[in-house]
Amino acid sequence: MDKKMRGMVLQQKTTGARKNGIRAVTGMLAAVMLLAGAGRAMAQATPTGKSKIGPSAPVTYDNKYEIYGGANFMNFMAGQDLPKRVNMGGGEVLGTYWVTPKLGVGAQWRGEWGNTPVRANPFVTNRPLVSMQMALFGAQYRGPKNHYAAINYHAYAGPAFGNFTHSTGNVPPTALPLLGLYTNRTALVVALGGSVDFNVKKNWAVRFSPDLILENFGLNTREFFAISGGVVYRFGKR
Repeated sequence: MDKKMRGMVLQQKTTGARKNGIRAVTGMLAAVMLLAGAGRAMAQATPTGKSKIGPSAPVTYDNKYEIYGGANFMNFMAGQDLPKRVNMGGGEVLGTYWVTPKLGVGAQWRGEWGNTPVRANPFVTNRPLVSMQMALFGAQYRGPKNHYAAINYHAYAGPAFGNFTHSTGNVPPTALPLLGLYTNRTALVVALGGSVDFNVKKNWAVRFSPDLILENFGLNTREFFAISGGVVYRFGKR
């Protein structure tokens, strides 16, 4: 009987993990389709001199450097067997050096904070705060572009430090496993995605950027969805 119950619990956990992965991948595929649709629309668009939409000065994309800063959202699981995900919010800063007009290398910081659900326990009755600090490095590829907008694709990877004990000061160390949270640790994180830059001036743009997040804090690799929005500044003529 005990073996049967353990099998049922394991099957439920596996099914839940698969559902979370499917949701993340589905969200990312929807974002990719939107990016592709925007790319086709941009390829067909032809700017006119009398148009009042977009920057007045021509956008040439001949910049050598680029800085992006914005706010972001990411969902996550703060423990291996927690019943629900945590919605995290924060910010990010990305610096890009364009090696060629289409290929750039970048370094990025991302910070995320959120209140996570935990297992039923006698010590914590609310949702404790957890956080993640990421240092990511990778490449960015500039795709379709015109006077009004540009589409970029990127892949970043690097270490992420997770702090899961912000709000567990009253919990005895020996009782922390009852909450179901990870211990504080550093793990590999990969961000795969793209972005759409809407030009407002020659060197300024508004960016929206969805990501598929792959992380390895637990016993297996998990997939989550993230999205950010902010401002891009281009400078340094090539």
